[in-house]
Amino acid sequence: MANNNDASNVWDNDGKILGNAPRWAAYRRQLNNEFPAPFRGGTDSLAASMKKAVEMIDRLRPEADGPAFLGKSSKLTYSYPEVKNARIPQKSDTLDNVISDCVGLFEGMPDVSSPLTMSNVWPQPNNASIIASMLPLIFAPNIIEGEYAWNVHKAELESGGMLADLFGWESDKAGAIYTYGGSGCWFYSLKYALSRVLPGSREKGVRTDAKVLVSAQAHYCRQNATDWSGLGMDNVIVIPTDPETNQMDVNALENVLRDLSEKKIPVVEVVCTMGTTDASVFDPIADVRRVMDKYPNPAGYGKALLYADAVCGWSWQVFKNYDFETNPLGFSQSALGVIKKNYEQIKGIHLADAVGIDFHKFGFSPYISSCFLYRDAAEFENIMRRGSYAYLQEVTPYNPMYYTLEVSRSAAGSLAGWATLKYLGIEGLQSVLGGILEVRLYMDSLVERQTEMVVADPDDTGFITLFRVYPKGTDARRQFAKELSDREYRADLIAGNKFQQAVGEKMFQWYLEGHKINGKPTPHIAYSTGFRTASWNEDGSDAEGTVYALKTYPMNVYNNPSVMDHVITCVLAARDEVENEMK
Repeated sequence: MANNNDASNVWDNDGKILGNAPRWAAYRRQLNNEFPAPFRGGTDSLAASMKKAVEMIDRLRPEADGPAFLGKSSKLTYSYPEVKNARIPQKSDTLDNVISDCVGLFEGMPDVSSPLTMSNVWPQPNNASIIASMLPLIFAPNIIEGEYAWNVHKAELESGGMLADLFGWESDKAGAIYTYGGSGCWFYSLKYALSRVLPGSREKGVRTDAKVLVSAQAHYCRQNATDWSGLGMDNVIVIPTDPETNQMDVNALENVLRDLSEKKIPVVEVVCTMGTTDASVFDPIADVRRVMDKYPNPAGYGKALLYADAVCGWSWQVFKNYDFETNPLGFSQSALGVIKKNYEQIKGIHLADAVGIDFHKFGFSPYISSCFLYRDAAEFENIMRRGSYAYLQEVTPYNPMYYTLEVSRSAAGSLAGWATLKYLGIEGLQSVLGGILEVRLYMDSLVERQTEMVVADPDDTGFITLFRVYPKGTDARRQFAKELSDREYRADLIAGNKFQQAVGEKMFQWYLEGHKINGKPTPHIAYSTGFRTASWNEDGSDAEGTVYALKTYPMNVYNNPSVMDHVITCVLAARDEVENEMK
């Protein structure tokens, strides 16, 4: 009798599992149908299962006049922390059951495809990016090096080249790494800067309190990067911003650089935020570069890095060759003026040493598709290089395993970004960006027609409308102007902030309930708790001297003027109910 470990007791000569095989092999016979096997030919089980899953999740889409969430109920179906009391089942389940359970998790989730979803920078991904990012799930290319990626590496290489060309760099001398998000781009920039500025820090660790300079508008991931890198959060110096423009104050930056230079303290990097989430602020990068060059680091240290955090603003660069005179895409004059201003603010980005780009923001691609783009590939890849690895071989020209933070790297992000650039092209991106801006400007005009509403940031050049709503009978413009400029109205500003918060929370409650106004569901919008300080609080010393505002972020290509009309109607209805409750 054959030993149970004898392969002849399991498979026949054709590789089929025998009917009297051990239990583990019987499981294997069942599970063989649950793994994709395109090499077998014929119809693959994955294709049929994916079709079924897409059909199931499509059934969660609400009807035309349904709420802005998936399914029938927005109720959270778990309690915390009890939800963690889960156990791995003893026996395997059917694929249909698991898919059904998975689809069920999407019940109540905000519907990113709904034109009523406009709470934040949360665009619906385009079809090409979705499909492209799904394909690596089947064959599992690992873009750590060439053997495990092969031609799939072209997506990272070609999109890096296309982006470098877009930013005015020499494509064949630049490089790109797709990473785990905008904070990953930030982290890469800091590590690049530390390796460049502090010789020996890779081997001996960070032993110098070198400084990272950012504007007050910089993303909070600066704390993540300086914390996790070991540089320390206390080594971030925040440069004040101009109260009128919210841009980094270049004079203040120069004062800090001069002081550090006199004290022989090195600067690791200066970060220009090129497009903030709410106020769409672009730091004056050309002026920043000029001032940085005036104050080089002390002898013994490398050159400070200039990093452009452009995850929110990078795509305005697609207008660099747009003919603003003939306006071939036919944008309105008001939209054209904003587009031109955005391009004028970002066009100095070629002066940066590295740029952070999110395709899952203004590239309309799935999470996560962030790209860290660097101008000098030879420098970056050499100073970041590590040793060789016994089980990884160089069989292709491109092997980023020597200098990436991640070891296992999915190709999903690079394929999504690459497919988006190829699919939409320059004019496609221009049309999507300009079209969303047209809707946002229409929303501004609606707010301006309301005497009890005011646009809180009229100079904003992004896709967001920040606005405040006041109780009935209030002259909103007059009231808001006083709250901004006169410290005597501090109490009014604080009361107004609480009112915005209450209206925003009422809107969210109604959205969750599927509450309808004039037969239409309430949109999913949000509110900002302090996107700027009051003019009388320029130094930010008064923590309550900030401005709250409701906001709409119409990132969806299905947004249109009638949707924004409905937003105004719903906000006024929520305002009325909040006012009655307060009374």
